[in-house]
Amino acid sequence: MAPADPVIVTTTTGSVRGRRNTHGTAFFGVPYAAAPVGDLRFAAPRPHQRWTQVRDAARRGPTAPQPARDAFGTLDMSPYFGPGRRPGADYLTADIWAPDRRGTPAPVMVFVHGGGFVAGSAGAPLYDGTAFARDGVVLVALNYRLGIPGFLHLPDAPDNRGMLDVLAALRWLQDNIARFGGDPANVTLFGQSAGATIVGGVLADAASPGLIRRAIMQSGSGTGAFTPEQARIVTAAVGRHLGLDPTAHTLADIPDERLVGLVPHLSGLDLHTPTHHDPLGGITAFSLVLEQQPAAAVATGCGKNVDLLIGANLDEGSLYLAPNGVLPGSTDADVRATAARFHPRPDDLIRAYRTQRPTACAAELRAAVLGDGLFGTGTRRMADAHATAGDAPTFVYEFTWRSDALDGQLGASHTMELPFVFDRLDLPSLHGPQALLGTSEPPADLAARTHRAWVRFAAGGDPGWPRHESGRYRVQRIGAAWELTEDPRPHETEAWASSTDHHRPDGAKP
Repeated sequence: MAPADPVIVTTTTGSVRGRRNTHGTAFFGVPYAAAPVGDLRFAAPRPHQRWTQVRDAARRGPTAPQPARDAFGTLDMSPYFGPGRRPGADYLTADIWAPDRRGTPAPVMVFVHGGGFVAGSAGAPLYDGTAFARDGVVLVALNYRLGIPGFLHLPDAPDNRGMLDVLAALRWLQDNIARFGGDPANVTLFGQSAGATIVGGVLADAASPGLIRRAIMQSGSGTGAFTPEQARIVTAAVGRHLGLDPTAHTLADIPDERLVGLVPHLSGLDLHTPTHHDPLGGITAFSLVLEQQPAAAVATGCGKNVDLLIGANLDEGSLYLAPNGVLPGSTDADVRATAARFHPRPDDLIRAYRTQRPTACAAELRAAVLGDGLFGTGTRRMADAHATAGDAPTFVYEFTWRSDALDGQLGASHTMELPFVFDRLDLPSLHGPQALLGTSEPPADLAARTHRAWVRFAAGGDPGWPRHESGRYRVQRIGAAWELTEDPRPHETEAWASSTDHHRPDGAKP
C-alpha cells in the first residue's frame, strides 16, 4: 500500500477507496472478475472492465444469488451464513483487510466460505479479517458463484464455475495483492466445509500451480466430488422442475429468483449410482464435478509443492442432527442407516465404532459415523495422499472444544472452529443457549492460540506441531488441552480404509 495514501489503492482495473480501522484498511466488494450476467452467467470468469472513477470500497457489495438461510433448526447460524443475498450483478468480488505495514510484504490468506455450495458470503460476521490484519496478514475473503450458476453440470458450459471463480481471484491477486501490502509469493488459500472442498479441488487442478504456496482445508473432504453421472441426476431434476432440457442456453433467461427457488426442491435427491455413494450423504445437491476425486489426483503428485494444513472437528455430525431434535432419540437402526449412506459394509463399520467406543450410545455413534462419512474420512484420505506423494509438509489437526449449546448436544460440531480461527469470540450472536458457542466460556487462550497457529502456518509453513508423514498419522488436538496423538481411533480408520471411495460394487442402495 502506498505510504502517501493508505486508503486509495490503484489496481489493474481501477482505483478503490477503503475504510480505515484500528489495524489497517478494509476494502469491500473489490471486483476480481466481470459480473456473471448475460453470456457470462454460465461461462468461465472473464476479466473485469476497467473503471475510471475511484470505486467506493468502504461498504459491503452484492453477494451471489442464494436462498435465505440463517439457522439450522433451532441453532442460530446467522454469523456463518451472513446477510443472505444482497442484490447486484457485480458480485465476483473480494473483501480485503490490509494491515498497517511498511517494508516487508505481508503473508496473504485467501478465504473460501462454506454453505453447502448454495449459500454464504464473504460478508458473514465470522469472516471479519481484523484479527489477521492486526497480526500482519492480508486477509482476503471471496464471493463466488453458488448453486445452479456455480455448480450445476451443463453440457454446454464448463463444470465447477464456482471453483473457476476462485482460480480467477487467485490470478487477480497475483497481479494486485502487492498493491495492498501483500506478498504474491506467499499466498495461503484456506476454506471451510464446501470452501475446503473447493480448496482441495484447486490443489488437484492443473491450472493452480504457482497461484498458492500453502493451503488449509477445514472440515472439507478430499473425496467429496460428484461423478459426472451423479451430477447429471441433479441436472435432470432441475429440468423436470423447469419443464425444459437444462443447458446454459435454455437457462440463460431464467431469473435468479427462480433458480434460487429450486434449491430446496433438490434436497433429498438419490445420487447413488451402480458404482458410487453420494459422497456428501445427501446434505446438498451440489458439489465439484470431477472424473477423479481431489485426493486421488493429489496422490499422483498434484499440489505436491503446496504446504497443507488439514483437519476436522471432533463432533462434525452433530450439527446435522442436534438442531433438529433427532439426536437424543437415535436408535441402532438410525446408526446403521447412517453407516449405509457411506460404506458398502455398514455392519463392519459399526462393529469398528463399537470396538473403539464401547460405552457410546446410539446417538453418539450416529453423530460420529455421520461426521466421519461427511468430513473425517475425506480429510484423512487427502492428508495421506498429500503426505505420500508430495514434497511439501502436511499437518493435521482435530478441533475438540465442545460447546454446551442445545443442552450440550452440539459439542465440537461442524463450523465450531471458525470463531477461534478468526479470533471472533467477541461476536454477541455466537453466545447463548441456541448460539454456536453456547453459554459456557471457552478456555481463555484458545482463540488466540488457534488463530496464531493459522497465522504461523501462513507466514512460514509451520503451525507449531510435527508434520504428518506416510505411515505415521500425527494429529494435533486443539481444545481445552493441546495434545499430539498418533492415529487416535485406529479401528475406525481401518474400517473406512477397507472401503473404496464411495464405491458400491453390488450396485445396491442403502
